[in-house]
Amino acid sequence: MGRKPEEFGARWLGRRLAELLPGFPGRELCVAFSGGADSTALLKALTELRHRPQALRAVHVDHGLHPDSRSWGARAAEVAAGLGVPCEVLEAKVTRARGESPEARARAARYRLLAGTLRPGEVLVTAHHEDDQLETVLLMLLRGAGVAGLAAMPALAPFAPGLLARPLLTRTRRELEAFVRNAGLPYLEDPSNADAGPDRNFLRLRVLPVIRERWPGVTTTVGRTARHAAEAQELLEGLALADLSAARHGQSLAASALRALPPERRRNALRFWIADRGFSVPPTPRLNEIAGPLLAARADAQPAVEWPGVRLERQAGLLTLRPAGRAGREIGKGGSAVPREIVWAWRAEPICPLPDGLGQIELRADAHGPVSLGALPARLTIRWRRGGERLAIAPGRPRRTLKSLLRESQLPPAERARLPLVYGGGRLLAVADLWLDQSVRAGSRTRRRARFVFAAR
Repeated sequence: MGRKPEEFGARWLGRRLAELLPGFPGRELCVAFSGGADSTALLKALTELRHRPQALRAVHVDHGLHPDSRSWGARAAEVAAGLGVPCEVLEAKVTRARGESPEARARAARYRLLAGTLRPGEVLVTAHHEDDQLETVLLMLLRGAGVAGLAAMPALAPFAPGLLARPLLTRTRRELEAFVRNAGLPYLEDPSNADAGPDRNFLRLRVLPVIRERWPGVTTTVGRTARHAAEAQELLEGLALADLSAARHGQSLAASALRALPPERRRNALRFWIADRGFSVPPTPRLNEIAGPLLAARADAQPAVEWPGVRLERQAGLLTLRPAGRAGREIGKGGSAVPREIVWAWRAEPICPLPDGLGQIELRADAHGPVSLGALPARLTIRWRRGGERLAIAPGRPRRTLKSLLRESQLPPAERARLPLVYGGGRLLAVADLWLDQSVRAGSRTRRRARFVFAAR
């Protein structure tokens, strides 16, 4: 077709990374390494770069969803070692929540672990390619997603204390498989990929072959659509920020300012505000209810709208958001269902169960863990988001707001409100197992180390 005259390889990848990453090759890279053909091609090409990155390592996540998953992790580490790249295998605890697929829970667990292992300034590099982008856009379209959903996966985005890069979004699965075969490298085949039950697999196995027969260039054209949608989303976010500037009242919004907006801009502003606060965006019927009847209710009314995990209320002319647990019970806001905070004597009880089915958080001894046990007070306090939280995640850098970290993360919004916050002496020390304050981070001479491990339910 002439679209990609240059074969995939180290030369092409080096140029692509230089375009995406400021300061490359002087960056530390961490590859999300499944051991499949795509990530094997990525890791192999990275080892052949003419100008090697400042540091290169790989991380494999064992989801534990298949009986052979442990052996897959060992095999992935072996392949990485054969390429001269150290590989850490992380074990995820994937539990299925009501209404969520195992695939969605596995993805959330994977990104939570990857965020927790990423170092300040490091770049997480994934092997998502053009076919993945096509599948994502079509799934979003079939699910009725808006512009943000159709924008699919960006090539570069903030992630945890570093960045997330997807340099292969313009290369196809076939190209990557050919590269691995020509290199004579082994790679893992997940048997679940042949199961047409999950939506993405059904699309890949049953639908896309028919579409490609009629429209051979669909992968490229839909990728172009995703880029157009991403540009449109940036414009919508800019408009939302402008509209919200007149409506903000601390963490709340003035109903009168929202009512003054045209309906479509009102919905756009509400959607952005809710996501920016770290909550899941409501389904369209609930959003229409907020933008219409809730805002139009009489002045002395106190209407509320709920959707899974979130409650939006209007009181005294102000719209406020708060997390809600099952059956609308509040999380971390007081009341009988969930206490305002939990005192954790971690030395006696290294595992702290969380209320309302939120899972548990553990302080696990680890010779290579990031937490200095000597820096922790004997009693910690577990709380949930109240707004205004800050912590220093990088040495010599200002403390960052939890709000901004969550906005940059790849965690699903519904997961964000459920994260336990670990305090010591009134200072935020850790956010689940994602971010750690520098005040308790282990140094090169620290002997007693551990890591926080959050297992959601």
